[in-house]
Amino acid sequence: MSRSAFASLRDEVLAANLRIPATGPATLTWGNVSGVDREAGVFVIKPSGVPYDRLRAEHLVVALDDGRVVEGELRPSTDTETHRSLYRAFPSIGGVTHIHAPHAVAFAQARRPIPVLGTTHADTFDGPVPVTEPLSAEQCAADYEFNTGQVIVELLGGDGERARTVPAALVAHHGPFTWGADADASLEHAVICEAVAEMALHTLSLGAARPPQHLLDRHFTRKHGAGAYDGNPGAV
Repeated sequence: MSRSAFASLRDEVLAANLRIPATGPATLTWGNVSGVDREAGVFVIKPSGVPYDRLRAEHLVVALDDGRVVEGELRPSTDTETHRSLYRAFPSIGGVTHIHAPHAVAFAQARRPIPVLGTTHADTFDGPVPVTEPLSAEQCAADYEFNTGQVIVELLGGDGERARTVPAALVAHHGPFTWGADADASLEHAVICEAVAEMALHTLSLGAARPPQHLLDRHFTRKHGAGAYDGNPGAV
């Protein structure tokens, strides 16, 4: 494990965390992004309670995949064990974001999935953003943060396939967790999750009609999978 690898990952995770206030979905310090280096067996996460405008690369915490901190003087985010739980369960993901974005949190608090009501949702999520069962008293009493990740794993299934096509979940009464290929992608999914949650709330207030499945499928597959043709990867 080299320090230079940690420095690169720190820079990536710092940049993603600094985008949280710029994109607007979080209040105060209610959000964190992490990124993982699978080869080195470490992940980097925001420290607990540090304002974004004061956050520096040296503040970020480096932890092993067993949870032990190996670099960083500050306490890591209280959500660290939830991030670790998701990394352990889903080997394909490279970044995790948790933001208390208000519209997505509203669905989580109501214990309702974010429904697919249009193509904007279907561009990223191949189905509703699901909501977990509430944590039990036993799960809250011991290893609460790790168990928060485990209820997501139980919801999506251990094979990781659903996690690839719906890179987000709502923890009941808590809020959204999102993930992606790297830290930046996980934050992008968090921003999209909040946007479609807000759209869904407005649409439901007007009276929603579910779009045809073939239209939703077309929008998802033109951006994802072997036949994807949206965008110009590598152009910027």
